[in-house]
Amino acid sequence: MSFQSVRAVSVAAAAFLFMSLAAPVAHALPAANLPDFTDLVDKVGPSVVNIRTTAKVHSNPSGMPPGMDNGDMSEFFRRFFGIPMPGAPGSGGGGGKSAPGNPHDGGSGADQGNAPDSGDQGDNGGDSEQDSGVASGFILTADGYVMTNAHVVDDADTIYVTLTDKRELKAKLIGYDERTDVAIVKVSATNLPAVTIGDSAKVRVGEWVVAIGSPFGLENTVTAGIVSSKSRDTGDYLPFIQTDVAVNPGNSGGPLINMQGEVIGINSQIYSRTGGFMGISFAIPIDEAMRVGDQLRATGKVTRGRIAVAIGEVTKDVADSLGLPKAAGAMVGSVDPGGPADKAGVQAGDIILKFNGRPVDVATDLPRMVGDTKPGTRATLTIWRKGQTRDLSVVIAEMQADKPTKADSEVKPEPKAPATNALGIAAVEISSADEKSLKLDHGVQVDAADGPAARAGIEKGDVILRVGQTDISGVRQFDSVVKGLDPSKPVAVLVRRGDNSQYVPIKPRASK
Repeated sequence: MSFQSVRAVSVAAAAFLFMSLAAPVAHALPAANLPDFTDLVDKVGPSVVNIRTTAKVHSNPSGMPPGMDNGDMSEFFRRFFGIPMPGAPGSGGGGGKSAPGNPHDGGSGADQGNAPDSGDQGDNGGDSEQDSGVASGFILTADGYVMTNAHVVDDADTIYVTLTDKRELKAKLIGYDERTDVAIVKVSATNLPAVTIGDSAKVRVGEWVVAIGSPFGLENTVTAGIVSSKSRDTGDYLPFIQTDVAVNPGNSGGPLINMQGEVIGINSQIYSRTGGFMGISFAIPIDEAMRVGDQLRATGKVTRGRIAVAIGEVTKDVADSLGLPKAAGAMVGSVDPGGPADKAGVQAGDIILKFNGRPVDVATDLPRMVGDTKPGTRATLTIWRKGQTRDLSVVIAEMQADKPTKADSEVKPEPKAPATNALGIAAVEISSADEKSLKLDHGVQVDAADGPAARAGIEKGDVILRVGQTDISGVRQFDSVVKGLDPSKPVAVLVRRGDNSQYVPIKPRASK
């Protein structure tokens, strides 16, 4: 027997002895109860599709930028580089097309896949069709309706849907909604395996979920994880489901699935500093997506309500200063003149606490509630104003395109800073011209700010509309109100800048 074989036997014997001794200890430990996703994937996998989009690219036979010919470029290369233009006779370059490459080489694909060479276009040039992206989707109905993300298809000239049986079908775009990032496309097919739609309101933080999609063009890739958070506000129109499921470019539009095999979301975004997965991904709740999808299938577009106000968050300091029981609601920063809220009597500085009896917990709740309301219907706003609640009736209008905020371009000469009051504000009366342009009937204008006001961000030119629960009518009254403030408590000051109003908590300085 060789040395190596003896050693192998000795090691095996030692291992057997160790396992025998350790067996009782290992037996005492409970077996890990890990989830098995195989049946789930068998059930849902055939309903997930690959979506490939193409765009028409105008070919330029000369390769020259618009307005520049070969002579111009030859002179450019000769003057600045001292060489002939690449591809020109005598340049030593081939001047031909590079060899076509794999459209997924280098990990490309996803929402910005590489396109293979489009081939010879002939002497006259023309438009060529090139791949513009690869993403995911899922079958909603057996007759061919497919849901995906709006950003997957919004710029596509042609959309192709590939099923798990390798059939590639040309799809028709039914409609998409940029605000929610939801799109519906339709293929001509029947008896397709449709998904089962779940209830995203019943999703629980910590539950297992699965994503199926085409990351980097790799069709029907399965990844799993848990729900990390619900109603995650990222500044978009919808609250997202946050997970730690591995989602990469190309997963866009694919389903997020619970352990019952139900779709509870559409994988839409990732948080990343590198472009790849970093452990945080976001899915559109399927309840919201289906509401949008139903409208797209019915009319090809989404109709939303609006009341024409600009809103902001209610901070704890503002809530305490105004006597609100908690920091909740949406603070009205500005009201569009002649809009639904203006006609209903809503004012800048109001706090909207409820919409049709439903609590507005955070400011971003309000746009979703109003948006889901059919234009032309009457709704009730419960507001907080000057320490009291009141109900206002408003008729919902139809959502229009966002208008840019009007900038305040007038620059006034800077005079000597006058003495300021306990809030750190020196005020002047508002000119009649400003009153007319700003549509104001009360308030004073900040002429200088220092101390507490400057630290709170108050600037020259701002308009003070209210201090606490008191409307400001003039400079003398303003200074009188400030003089009576308690220096131990911050007060909410309603400040208007440009077209927007906001409460700013300021703690008065003690008098010397």
